[in-house]
Amino acid sequence: MSKPKMAFIVLLGLVATGVAVYLTTDRGPVAQPFALRPDDAALVTRGHQVYLENCASCHGSEGEGQANWRERNAQGMLPAPPHDESGHTWHHPDEMLFALTKYGVAKVANMPGYQSAMPAYEGKLSDSDIIAVLSWIKSQWPEETRKLHDQVNQRAQVK
Repeated sequence: MSKPKMAFIVLLGLVATGVAVYLTTDRGPVAQPFALRPDDAALVTRGHQVYLENCASCHGSEGEGQANWRERNAQGMLPAPPHDESGHTWHHPDEMLFALTKYGVAKVANMPGYQSAMPAYEGKLSDSDIIAVLSWIKSQWPEETRKLHDQVNQRAQVK
């Protein structure tokens, strides 16, 4: 057999082996769409505790928010909004709520100079704690508001 033919067979064997390894290697779970879990009792219980420790001082122990939350205060910042159905939390899809909580408004809105009393929780809360808190918040909404929020999520996934 000629050297070029032998080299081609060896190369073909290596490629076939590489393809076989690729196809049979577990590359981990396929990413699922991000979703809050307001019906997961254990997660919601943990989320309520994390909320009380990190969020309630501004947003209220029941998510009622601060007075005049739509009007800027003397420092030019908006007070903490309510997280119940009277606020705007449910107007945002899950992924945005997560990003706003983790990274802060300025980063998510790409407005570096934006001033907000809301801290970014990256490095302070784990991703699972943020999901737990947001799941607790959603669990507090009336069924109709939860359905409306589910529609917000569906529209966000289509984009």
